[in-house]
Amino acid sequence: REVSMPTPHTRDIYGLAVLKNSHPAIRKIKRDSEVTALHGNKFWQSSTILIDYLRIEPPQQQWRILEVGCGWGISGIYLAKHYQSKVTALDADDAVFPYLNLHAQLNAVDITTLQCRYENLTKAMLSEFDMVIGSDICFWDEMSAVLFDLVQRCYEAGVQRVVMTDPGREPFTLMADRCVETFAARYEGWSAPHPYNNDGMVLDIG
Repeated sequence: REVSMPTPHTRDIYGLAVLKNSHPAIRKIKRDSEVTALHGNKFWQSSTILIDYLRIEPPQQQWRILEVGCGWGISGIYLAKHYQSKVTALDADDAVFPYLNLHAQLNAVDITTLQCRYENLTKAMLSEFDMVIGSDICFWDEMSAVLFDLVQRCYEAGVQRVVMTDPGREPFTLMADRCVETFAARYEGWSAPHPYNNDGMVLDIG
């Protein structure tokens, strides 16, 4: 079905309908569900950096994609809709999944959800995916080492590509620099154009 036109409580993000926090459905989830514990209470703008980059450097059609630290899962929903990707959305906080499921239904795609911490993703689990994506997930100093270890396991598991975006925080930069030294990685600035007008950094490995 077609995505609804934007309303005062809905915005268009690269052809997806994304609800604002003021939307009655979002407000209902906030009332009825547990409070998100890991900053998954809204749509994060680095997702527009990731989506814009993947428009230019897309995955192969029907790839199996894991979105880590998915939050509302907008990037994975975009790939499911436009590239027929088979998306699994992972977050340590299962309180984000009602928001994700609402947006998947709104945009007429199927997304599998998985509650798991990055540290618990084994090479056997990662071998089930062709690509791993994530945005705005390196916001604490300790996450730098955790995410580098995740990338290392992805490499060893045969994941063909890992793409992450960030506003450019120091923990992410430290992690990205290690990836550039260790893997065939690209690390560069990226801008999502008007009407998004967001700047950030992209790490593309593989």
